[in-house]
Amino acid sequence: MSDASSDTSGVGFPPPLIYAGGFAAGYGAHRLLPIRLWLEPTVVQSLLGWGLLVGGVLLAVSAAYLFRRAGTTPNPARPTSALVIRGPYRVTRNPMYVGMATLYCGGTLLLNDPWPLAFLPPVMALVQRRVIAREEAYLERKFGDVYRAYKARVRRWI
Repeated sequence: MSDASSDTSGVGFPPPLIYAGGFAAGYGAHRLLPIRLWLEPTVVQSLLGWGLLVGGVLLAVSAAYLFRRAGTTPNPARPTSALVIRGPYRVTRNPMYVGMATLYCGGTLLLNDPWPLAFLPPVMALVQRRVIAREEAYLERKFGDVYRAYKARVRRWI
């Protein structure tokens, strides 16, 4: 890297806001034209929704915690100082984004409306193209063969 200002992935928009924006659009559609997933949600469906919601939060927070422990930041707009490859990073290269998608699905089940799900594929495509692609290119530049070996060993999503 030639200077500190170029030592970032170039991601300019916080990824959690992409997920929140998609869910908000789905919620807005729900308010305009409600469609039910189930006429009467059961306890099992509610538990599944809460389980996904809590599991998504725990996955994303634990992944961010590992970044902090490694002395680096989970903020893709800031320079990365370490490559984190343990914990959930052994299974997916993007546990924070998987966690946010899981949280999103749990919220959809609790809302009992499929509209947010209609917005999830565009959200994930946006995250893939505008965030993950930039992060991966940056990590390859920064960590070279070490990152390429990790990338060959661990899937992007799950």
